[in-house]
Formats: sequence, C-alpha cells, structure tokens
Amino acid sequence: MTGVYVALGANLDSPERQLDSACMALQQLPRQNSFRVSSYYRSVPMGDVPQPDYVNAVAYFETELAPLELLDALQAIELQQGRQRLVRWGPRTLDLDLLLYGDEQIQTPRLTVPHYGIKSREFVLIPLEELNPSLVLPCGTGIATLITDAMRQSLQLIHPSG
Repeated sequence: MTGVYVALGANLDSPERQLDSACMALQQLPRQNSFRVSSYYRSVPMGDVPQPDYVNAVAYFETELAPLELLDALQAIELQQGRQRLVRWGPRTLDLDLLLYGDEQIQTPRLTVPHYGIKSREFVLIPLEELNPSLVLPCGTGIATLITDAMRQSLQLIHPSG
C-alpha cells in the first residue's frame, strides 16, 4: 500500500456537493483504505479567466493502484461529475490532482508527481498541513516551512473536517 494525497477543487454546480461526491467516489476505489479528507476552504481562482471562487480540500488514502491506474481513476471520477477541459485554469465541476504518491518522483508525459504546483498553492499546502503537519516532500522540504501568513489569510474555512 502506498499513501497518496489528492487535491480536490470545484467552482461549478454546488462545489461543496461536488467535493462530497468526489470523496464518496474516492472511498469506492478498488484497493483503497485509510481515507481522510481535510476541511473545505474557499479560494480565489488562479489565472485571468473570470469565474466563481473555488472550494478546495485534500484527501489522503492508501492504495495498491499504480500511479497511472490511480490517475485514470481520478480522471474517470472527474468525467462522471461532468468535468470538461475547455479552458486552462477555467471553471470546473471537479478537479482532482494527484499531489503525492508515497515518496516517489514521477515524470511522464501524463503525470508529474509531486504535482508541479504543490510548493506554491495555499489551497494545497494548508489542507496538506492539516492532514499531516510534519509532512516532508520527496525533495526534503517540510510543507510547514512553505506556508506564509499571507497564504493562511487568503483562504476561508467553510467546512471543517470531521
């Protein structure tokens, strides 16, 4: 079993409900256990595309799925919830990003792990820290050292975990 972290984000069609549905789907993945999810946070969208704020969270679970099998499963969940890839950093019903797959560093045409934005996105770092305050990235950087006060102030807690 390998511990994985997956970022969840949505800003269309009842975003909190979209994350709830994604969590239920993630818990149904084959060869998965130990599911936990962070609180839900509201964040301002990235990029220049006008759109509603996002609701974000991070989930942790252990899996026997290989990295690309897991990516396929995540993309299938996105599609089941109406995801369309029309505009980069555009609005979406659901976005699931594989952030970490154990301590592995993966670079393929389809998958980069750790996720390329993991060190700079408050809507990823703060939920990650909530799930595992002592988490260290494969490069040796502790996630807590990457979080600034400005990052903490930019997110709005909307749904505490538990």
